[in-house]
Amino acid sequence: MKFSSTSVTFGVAALLGSVCAHAAGINWSSVPGKEVVLFYPGQSSWEWALTPSEMSGGEDFRKGKDCATCHIGEEKDMGPQIVTGTPRVFKTGEKPSIEPTPIAGKPGAVNATVKVANDGTDLYVHLEFAAGNQPNANQNPADTRVTVMFNDGKVPEANRGGCWAACHDDSSGMASAGAATRTMYLPRTRAKLTRQGGGDTLADAAKLAELKSSGYQLEYWQAALNPGQAPKTDTQIVFDKRESAATNVVTAEATQQGGVWSVTLKRPLAASAPLSAISAGNTYYLAFALHAGHTAKRFHYVSYERSFSLDGKTDLVAARQ
Repeated sequence: MKFSSTSVTFGVAALLGSVCAHAAGINWSSVPGKEVVLFYPGQSSWEWALTPSEMSGGEDFRKGKDCATCHIGEEKDMGPQIVTGTPRVFKTGEKPSIEPTPIAGKPGAVNATVKVANDGTDLYVHLEFAAGNQPNANQNPADTRVTVMFNDGKVPEANRGGCWAACHDDSSGMASAGAATRTMYLPRTRAKLTRQGGGDTLADAAKLAELKSSGYQLEYWQAALNPGQAPKTDTQIVFDKRESAATNVVTAEATQQGGVWSVTLKRPLAASAPLSAISAGNTYYLAFALHAGHTAKRFHYVSYERSFSLDGKTDLVAARQ
């Protein structure tokens, strides 16, 4: 699939009110942007990241280093190498390929400019990116899907490893999955983790209840985009599985011009349980994912997590507009 240079505005008539609501008080030209590189990760799971014989930084990660500390700045090199399905070459030697079924011609990385803001009621996450010449994988009817993973700091594994904390070796499409159709899940919800993942045996009910009450979960906000159609959004929770929240509170607007997508996701600051309230004085974490070229499941681009706040000294600051 190649992007057209024609400007497309989704559901113009239906979205006029939405656009005004989304843009009310938000002057994006005055909001500083941050470059975030999303790269193709192949079958890189949480368990893989903890295995020094397979992941070059596995030992350092086990000792306490975060993924982002070592690898932000390397995404433009890692993605194009992983996407080819060839062995990975390091100064210390060669590591096995982590992409057994490469998609021919797929770019290895996508640059995005991310801006965040709030209007006192809602949080806005704005991304601009050009996905390039994407081959059509025919895996999903959505042309492009933009996902934001939100962590309020109560998932320690995600604080250090971003979305890898929810991506396991036995999840659907991963190396140890077989025919299983497991979704994302968080490590502590399983009775035991092995190199192959946690399987379907959950921690005992008391432990799960304790985790739930402590806020041990991730939020997953997604906008599915097709030219000529309004974005379709979903608000999901990742705990022992990934599932849609009872109420979908995320809305989106999107345009495409000259191969560049401009996408804004909107989410209430004071969302009701089980979603987390977002307030001043606290640090949160955001990570981003992009499915392009009609891909599904693990055939996506991902970013390392960025810290985020409404008023602090974080990577991204959603200042009030």
